[in-house]
Amino acid sequence: MTEQELFLRNAMEAYGGAVYRLALCRLQNAADAEDVYQDVFLRLLGQPDRDWDGEHLKAWLLRTTVNRCADLHRFRLRRPVLSLDEVPETAGPADDEARALWDAVSRLPEKLRTVVHLHYAEGYQTEEIAAMLDIPAATVRTRLHRARTRLKDMLGGIEDGEQVSEADEGYPRPRGAE
Repeated sequence: MTEQELFLRNAMEAYGGAVYRLALCRLQNAADAEDVYQDVFLRLLGQPDRDWDGEHLKAWLLRTTVNRCADLHRFRLRRPVLSLDEVPETAGPADDEARALWDAVSRLPEKLRTVVHLHYAEGYQTEEIAAMLDIPAATVRTRLHRARTRLKDMLGGIEDGEQVSEADEGYPRPRGAE
């Protein structure tokens, strides 16, 4: 096995799940997400040799995933799209509350859905998301706020004064929050 093949295999094992989940979040179609996954790693294979560190590689892969999803969305033929309910159980949350939350997330507009996924599922900070999406950090924070407000309305919300528990298992813990 060549050094390039070994690099690609390691990148796919380490970050393939994140690339696929982001593509699925953006496109809400398993077949399209698989196509994007394949395209992203083929583009990585075509990159000139670089000294990739882990976080830089992951950020490059996720940014390439966002770009490829936008390309696919622009040129997509009109065809049926699978909802997240139709995705196999292995791709969904484990408990009913988390499933209801992520089902509600799947009904958000794409711009809101993407920042929610990157922040809560992938653990990126707003500044990192802003760099990936090439938008101001304030826009990311606004989209997160709007997404939380819509999710509160969709899911019935909480009484004023109550705090959402940090230990709530319905939300994946952000990176570095341990």
